[in-house]
Amino acid sequence: MGTDRHAQAMTYTDADAVRHYEKALDHLLFFREEVGEEAGAAVRASPRSVMANVLTAYLGLLGTEENDAAGARESFGGFLRDTDLAGVTPRERMHVAAASSWLAGDLHRAGRVLGEIGVAHPRDALALAVGHQIDFFTGSAELLRDRVGGTLSAWDEDDPHYGHLLGMYAFGLEEAGHYGRSEEVGLEAVERNARDVWGIHAVVHSYEMQGRFADGIRYLDDRTGDWSEGNYLRVHNWWHYALYLLETGRTDRALEIHDAALHHEGSAGLAMELLDASALLWRLHLADAGTGGRWAALADAWAGRRDGAYYVFNDVHAVMAYVGADRLPDAERLVRDREAWLRSRTGPEVSNAAMTAEAGLPVIRALLAYGRGRYGEAVDLLLPVRYRLHTFGGSHAQRDAVQRTLLEAALRADRAGVARTLLSERTGLRPVSPYNWRAHARLADRLGDPDRAAAARRRAAAQASAAPGRSGS
Repeated sequence: MGTDRHAQAMTYTDADAVRHYEKALDHLLFFREEVGEEAGAAVRASPRSVMANVLTAYLGLLGTEENDAAGARESFGGFLRDTDLAGVTPRERMHVAAASSWLAGDLHRAGRVLGEIGVAHPRDALALAVGHQIDFFTGSAELLRDRVGGTLSAWDEDDPHYGHLLGMYAFGLEEAGHYGRSEEVGLEAVERNARDVWGIHAVVHSYEMQGRFADGIRYLDDRTGDWSEGNYLRVHNWWHYALYLLETGRTDRALEIHDAALHHEGSAGLAMELLDASALLWRLHLADAGTGGRWAALADAWAGRRDGAYYVFNDVHAVMAYVGADRLPDAERLVRDREAWLRSRTGPEVSNAAMTAEAGLPVIRALLAYGRGRYGEAVDLLLPVRYRLHTFGGSHAQRDAVQRTLLEAALRADRAGVARTLLSERTGLRPVSPYNWRAHARLADRLGDPDRAAAARRRAAAQASAAPGRSGS
């Protein structure tokens, strides 16, 4: 029996497997691409190691890829058949339960079990990191904050993993609305580990939610070498950079980033990368900005995946691509498929069923209505679910694409009262946002108030001009 660096027992695990496991865990916390290789080496060194096998199972799930999950389910099932779990530790049995729950489709139960591990074993970095991602996938802002925050007092601040915990905590603080504290904690995390891309990501989110896009551009510029290569989060952080540029009106630069980093001929076609590309192009679609032939290529990539009903957050972004490419029949087929899946469902609880029924399908139908020019219908579909969008996962910044769809639909449907209310909410929370003030100007135009429209446009222009430029991606 081995032990990890925190003296936690690892049954059926020799010293070589422990060494590979610890390396894999470090790579996981840094989002490095070598994590799979080291996790596989740990399993090969000790095929019955519980922790090596649960880590490998988690890796098959973290990408929200249906095929990877199926492979992980088969491999983990084989491990369970060949391993006597009677002699393993309670912590390891809880990890087995968490992994088994997620492999069966119950993200929420997996998250709860990992939370119990965090209470009993607060220095289990794997439980914290995987639970944190589940909280992200299920859109739980409070758990994103408190799962990690509740364990920090049990850690030595000199521990090599402590900085990564701060990066996770910073993201949870941001999602729960504590923007100033999030920035403070995130900056400390990155000071401890310059290449902590999740910590960088947390700081970027805190700036996004405060409308501090100029600070965000400068922050990412100053640290380009730390986040832009060699990690699984690089595409997503480029997406954040592109969002900042959209606020400044630099759609040309945002599209350059799309082509260089988000989606191109060499892209792997992973769901998490495709959804970033969809989310960027959809914002441009809402603004009636030209995107060349990019929608067609992106829709082809989504269609080529042939995804089943696995994670509706991905489905939402696939439909954005189909609508953007004017492939409405593909969007309609996806809606029908998910409706049929919900009707035919039997068996154990699957988190994606509730996520699809409660929020995913209404959003997908609204995107389709928007694509057909039925803006009033889109408003009617989105208004009842706008406070429940978190239930299908993602961050506030990601879900803002749907909130903007509601606003744009209200403007185009001449639902002035709805549009005014939404804009009042948005500018109250984020007064520095050229997008918000441009939308105010459009509403004033529709209401026949040229003076108010001109004032809003001046405000938008002044805010946009505050951002620094950038010469290349």
